[in-house]
Amino acid sequence: MNAMILAAGRGERLRPLTDNIPKALVEIRGRSLLERHLASMRDAGVETVVINLGWLGAEIVSRVGSGARYGLQVIYSQEGDNVLETGGGIHKALPLLGNKPFLAVNADVYTDMPVPRTELADEILAHLVMVPTPAYRTHGDFDLQEGLIRNSDVAKLTFSGIAIYRPEFFHDCEAGRFPLAPMLREAVDAGQVSGELYEGLWADVGTLARLDALNRT
Repeated sequence: MNAMILAAGRGERLRPLTDNIPKALVEIRGRSLLERHLASMRDAGVETVVINLGWLGAEIVSRVGSGARYGLQVIYSQEGDNVLETGGGIHKALPLLGNKPFLAVNADVYTDMPVPRTELADEILAHLVMVPTPAYRTHGDFDLQEGLIRNSDVAKLTFSGIAIYRPEFFHDCEAGRFPLAPMLREAVDAGQVSGELYEGLWADVGTLARLDALNRT
């Protein structure tokens, strides 16, 4: 299985730290988020990883290079100053990801979660890893019932930012900037999104306070 790490964002909530480094290279206890993901993917048998680049993307290329030092082949999807959001970024990278289901991971996630290896049923377009909703959030994203993701007005679970997608999920999309969430909700209503719950270590490193807390533990 190929994989994609979504690393193009500006990391506004981590400023001023991210004024000088991309959020994917923010470190927790001396090791960057990006390099943690690369090691986890290598250990799971992933061979090719696509990283999309936006803000300070050259810093990522300088650090990671071809990926050989991590035992991987790393390919870059350049977005430049026109960062395409999650949906648009994945859509642009599809030619690099191949024609089989692929893993996608938000770069700013910190976790010890094993790389999911779920085989998608024929009717399933995406598989989301869910986590219990953190205390700092007022509501979740989705519910999980009998292995399928469900939309809910009082959702109890949060999307971890880790998922497996079929390329076909994006085939009707047009090139450009667009979010992923509306597409997911539509596919959920159609019964085309499966899921699993992970209750171990997971954090969205979205603010300086959360980063500081993780570096203190």
